[in-house]
Order: sequence, then C-alpha cells, then structure tokens
Amino acid sequence: MVGADKRVLELGSGPGSITRLLKENQCRVTALELDLKAIEIVTEFCEKVFPCDLNDPAWPARFSGSEKFDVIVAGDVLEHLYDPWTTLSSLKSLLADDGRVVISLPHAGHNALVACLLTGDFEYQPWGLLDKTHIRFFGIKNIQRLFNDAGFKIVEADFVVKAPEQTEFANRWRQLSTSTRQAFASNRFGTIYQVVVKAVPHSAPGKSLQLELLPIPTPTVDSFSIGAGGSRLLGFVLSFLSLRTRKRIAQMLEQIGFRF
Repeated sequence: MVGADKRVLELGSGPGSITRLLKENQCRVTALELDLKAIEIVTEFCEKVFPCDLNDPAWPARFSGSEKFDVIVAGDVLEHLYDPWTTLSSLKSLLADDGRVVISLPHAGHNALVACLLTGDFEYQPWGLLDKTHIRFFGIKNIQRLFNDAGFKIVEADFVVKAPEQTEFANRWRQLSTSTRQAFASNRFGTIYQVVVKAVPHSAPGKSLQLELLPIPTPTVDSFSIGAGGSRLLGFVLSFLSLRTRKRIAQMLEQIGFRF
C-alpha cells in the first residue's frame, strides 16, 4: 500500500519495525515518536525523527511550510489517541497532491472480545486488542465513518483475520458453550482482528470502498498464525503483509527449522 521510493511520514514509529521495511523499500522516512528509547533505535532508519506527543493538537504545525509527504503511515496508533478524528483530519494538509494515508486499526468487534464480555473478564493486556494503552475502540462501521468524517475515502483495504482460538483470548472463547460459539458464526465481522486501509482525500480520484461490503478471508489455523498471535512485534509487522506473503515467510522459516 505504501510503495517504493516515497517520502513518508510515520506517526508513532516505535522502535522501527515498520520503519525498517520502509527504508528497505527506498522510502525516505520522517518519524514522530514520544518514547526516547524507541527514538534511539528508529533513528538509523529515518532521515529525520522528531519527539512528538500526538495527543498535542498543535503537532501538525511543526510541518507548516515544509515539503509534503507522499504517504503518511500510522500503524496501530489512532486507537491510542484521545481525538483520533481531529488527528486524521489534520493529515490532509500534510499530503502531497497525490498523497495517501496507510493506517491500521484493531477491530473491537472480534468474536474473542465479545467472549470476554460474556465471560465477565474484560481485563486489559500488555498488547493486542485490549492493550492497556488503548483509549478508543472501533467496529467496522466506526472505522468507515472515522475516515469519511475526516474527509478521506478508503480506496484499498486488507483484513487481518484470526479465529478466536488464535487470539490472546482463546481461553475466554473456550469457556463459552458449544451452542454459543456456533451462534457467533453469524457475526460476519467476528474474525477480523485488524483493519489496514489506504485512503485518499475525498477530492482525489479513485473509487470509494465500503468496508462492510468487502469479502472477508477465512482464517487459516496453522502454526504460523497461532504463533504470531503471541508476539506483539511480529503481529504488528505482519499486519502490513498480505496473507500470501505471511504464508511464504512461514514456509521459509520452517525450512530453516524455526517453529512457532
């Protein structure tokens, strides 16, 4: 979705799991990050790194009058902000004429989270769908509206899917009765763990996609997908890869003896 040889602004880069891939793709990256230790690590992959609190509404002014960006990337960032609606809207002014945003968001409508509610155990975790630093939660319709209201249209989307037993809440899922679990099959969006979208301003060319109408891949129950669910860093990186690419990586790792 990002492409090669692009001028990229990455929001909340962390230690650079995505930034490294961008640099390998000949992208010129400017990163915004609050954590000083993460800044030390990500600096080698960037042209510029700015310490920045994205909850400060004044941060876009830093780029007033500067060169615009081809792509703005925010990988699992907006859910950590008090006002993701205003933040997303402000990105339009930082984009080049043919620019786009590539953004991933966790999906709060996953069957595993509903299982947490039904079992009365909605405890926050160090990572994943109930990351203790999450402030905002989005269903499929809410994600669509988030972009529409911010002046963007979604032109490409990818669903990262996991069966409930592949998630960090597999034990909650197993506590439900068989009949209840079977009833969850009617939840069309119940296996969507994360949504990755490419969006452009409303005025840009391109057909707008409706997330509700897109086909949803069937989760593949294999060692690779289950293992990835246990690693926050690995899952974060994998979310930007296609299902075919994730399977190819799994096969290569298994050939050299790595097991998840």
